[in-house]
Amino acid sequence: MTGFLAAAALAVALTLLLLLRPFLWRKAAPAAATHRQLNAAIYRDQFAELENDRAEGTLIEEDYRQARAELQRRVLDDAQDETVALPQAPKKTLLALALLLPAGAAALYFLLGNPEGLAPQQHRVSSQEVENMVANLAARLEKEPDNFEGWLMLGRSYKAMRRFGEAEKAFDRAAPLLEKDAQLLAVYADVVAANAGGSFDGKPLALIEKALKVDPNNLQALWLAGSAAFAGGRFGQAVTTWERLLKLLPPESEDAKQLASGIAEARAQIRGDSGGARK
Repeated sequence: MTGFLAAAALAVALTLLLLLRPFLWRKAAPAAATHRQLNAAIYRDQFAELENDRAEGTLIEEDYRQARAELQRRVLDDAQDETVALPQAPKKTLLALALLLPAGAAALYFLLGNPEGLAPQQHRVSSQEVENMVANLAARLEKEPDNFEGWLMLGRSYKAMRRFGEAEKAFDRAAPLLEKDAQLLAVYADVVAANAGGSFDGKPLALIEKALKVDPNNLQALWLAGSAAFAGGRFGQAVTTWERLLKLLPPESEDAKQLASGIAEARAQIRGDSGGARK
């Protein structure tokens, strides 16, 4: 908004400068400036036009002589006129223009324009627009099979839209880009597990293990590894993995609190199993 107002003010100032320039920078006419001198300039132009028309053949000799004689007669008549002072620049009119033009333009804009348009607007992308963008990206990538960055972006988009089947296929196409990135491998594993109904068996677990080999302290990979152990009934392994993750989180964070709750539940499962074994 500030930028628009500054640009508008500059445009108004330049417009006024151009309109008023002939008056503001015109030198005052000397006392010797007369009506006769002004007419003399006009007559010189007219004599020049006659000569030009005669040279080009658009004016015959007889008409040329008559017109020249008429001009000479008028020059002699005007030579008898008294001198007349040139008018001065109308200062009050100039001041009124300088004040009224910007005010009038602003008033017209607020009456007929769109003042709300000056306020910054945030365009909210509709779900249909998102669908269209993702569909266009998918169509383009079919012609660019080696665009791994594009396939990765498409996979993340499908994941955000909870279209896990399509997300997994897109991540499969981006596989060469994921091999050395623990975070991307963890995201890939999460997508595959979601596509399998939450099961970590097979491909998801293999991806998690690969991610931890690349970066043993990757937060998402540790979380998924603990979740896989918990889902498989390996509660002791889940506790060990999650406690390792807990040390990497800010103690008072919401993630740390949720993780501590998961650890407590895993320990309760261990105690329950132990109790059942004693019975």
